Amino acid sequence: MGITFGTSGWRAIIADEFTMANVRLVTRAIASVLNEEGPGGSFITGYDTRFLSERFAAECAAQLAELGFESYLTNRDTPTPTISYAIRTKKARGGINFTASHNPPQYNGMKFSTSDGAPALPEVTARIEQRIGELMSGSASVEVSGPATDPIELDPREDYLGDLASKIDFSKIASGKLKLAYDPLWGTGRGYLDEVLRRNGCEVSTVHDFRDVLFGGHSPEPSEKNLSEMKALVIDKKLALGISTDGDADRFGFLDSDGSFMSANHILALVIDYLCESRPGWTGGVARSVATTHLVDKVAAIHGRQVYETPVGFKFIGELINEDKIILGGEESAGLSIKGHLPEKDGILACLLVVEMVAARGCSLREMLDEIFRKVGTLYSERVGIKLTQDVKERLQQRLAADPPDSIGGRKLAAVNRVDGVKYIFDDGSWLLLRMSGTEPVVRCYAETNTKKDLEVLLETGSKFVLN
Repeated sequence: MGITFGTSGWRAIIADEFTMANVRLVTRAIASVLNEEGPGGSFITGYDTRFLSERFAAECAAQLAELGFESYLTNRDTPTPTISYAIRTKKARGGINFTASHNPPQYNGMKFSTSDGAPALPEVTARIEQRIGELMSGSASVEVSGPATDPIELDPREDYLGDLASKIDFSKIASGKLKLAYDPLWGTGRGYLDEVLRRNGCEVSTVHDFRDVLFGGHSPEPSEKNLSEMKALVIDKKLALGISTDGDADRFGFLDSDGSFMSANHILALVIDYLCESRPGWTGGVARSVATTHLVDKVAAIHGRQVYETPVGFKFIGELINEDKIILGGEESAGLSIKGHLPEKDGILACLLVVEMVAARGCSLREMLDEIFRKVGTLYSERVGIKLTQDVKERLQQRLAADPPDSIGGRKLAAVNRVDGVKYIFDDGSWLLLRMSGTEPVVRCYAETNTKKDLEVLLETGSKFVLN
C-alpha cells in the first residue's frame, strides 16, 4: 500500500504502516521537495501524546538536521496551532506535528504544514507522494543542503499564548470571573488552555489532564459521547461552561451550563454573530465548507457579510485567512480560525472566543442560540458514516455522477452542488451531502433541515438513497 496524504496529512496504524522506516521515508521526501525550492532553512517538528510520538518526532528532527536543515524539536507534546505559530515566527520552511488528531489511539500521523503555517495544499502533498515513490524505487535521492547539526530544543508555549492576547479580549474574560470545566482528552491542550484561563481570572476544573496513550480507550474527539465526565462536573459544580479540545488541540467541543452538548455548527453561527458585534472594525466575509451549516449564511446576511464556500479541508479556509478575505472560517468538524490569526484550525482559540462571548453577554449558549433562531429560523444538522460493499460503492458512484433525480424521498430538488461530493439542495431549504471517503469504503452523509424530527427523516432518506 502506498503512502497517501489526506485532508490533514498522512495517517496510518502504528507498527503496521506507521513505522520508523516510513517516517524516515516521508521526512526525506518532504525535505527533497523543499530543496527543489531552495536549500536548507529551518524546520519545526512537534508531537502529540500518542504512543511513540516523541520517538517518531525525534527521529524526524534528527533526519532533517542531518540533511542540513536548522531543525527545531519541541520540548513537550504541542498543539498543532502552536506548531503553526512557531513556523511563522521562526520563518521556517515548514513543520510537522506527529499526531493523528482525533483518530483512534492505534493511529499516528504526520501533519505537514508549509511556510505560512497552513496545512499543505493538495498540489504540495501530491509532489511529496510522488517523491516517496521515487525514493522507494531509487530513481531519486535527497541532497544534503548544509552541514549536519543537532536538533535544537524549542519551547513555543509562551510566545503562542502571548499572541492570543492580540486576538482575545482577556479583560472581558477576567471581568466575567467564570467557573469552567476543561477536558483536554489526555491531549496537548493541557497546560495551555487551562493555564491561560487561570491567568485571566477564571476558575478551571479539569478532567483527563494527563497523558494516556490510549485516550481512555476511545478517540480523543470532543464529541457528546466522550464528554460525559465533564458533563457531570459542569452539573455538579454548577459551572458556566464546559470546554474541550481534541488530541492535538485544533478542534473544539462545548457543553452549556446545563450540561447539554452544543454542536460545532451552532457554535460557528454564534461566534460569527459575536465577532460581527464585538469587532466592528473588522472587514471581510465568512467562510464555511460545503458540509457546514447554512445557519452561517443566515447570520452572515444579518450583518451584511459575504459567504465563501470551500471544499472540505481546512487548508482551503486557510487560504482565505491568508488573503485577509474573512473574519472567521469554520467547518462542521469543529475547526475554526479568525482574521489575523493562523491559516490553521485552532481549538484553543475557539474555546477562548466562546468563553469571552459568554463572559461578555452574561447568558448561556442556549439562550444565545434561541435568539439567533428567533431572528433567522431554526436549523439542525448532523452527519453519519455509511459503510459500503464494493458493489454498493460502485453503484453509488455511478448514481452521484449521473444527472440528478427530480426528487429524493418525496423532496423536490432545487439545486445540486458539486464543490466537494454531491450536495442535493431541496426546495424547502433542507439539504443532503454525500461524500465518498478517499481512504475507506465509507460514504459520509450530511443533512440539514429545520427540525430535529425532520433531520432524522432526512438522514434516513439519505441512507436509503445510498443503499438502495
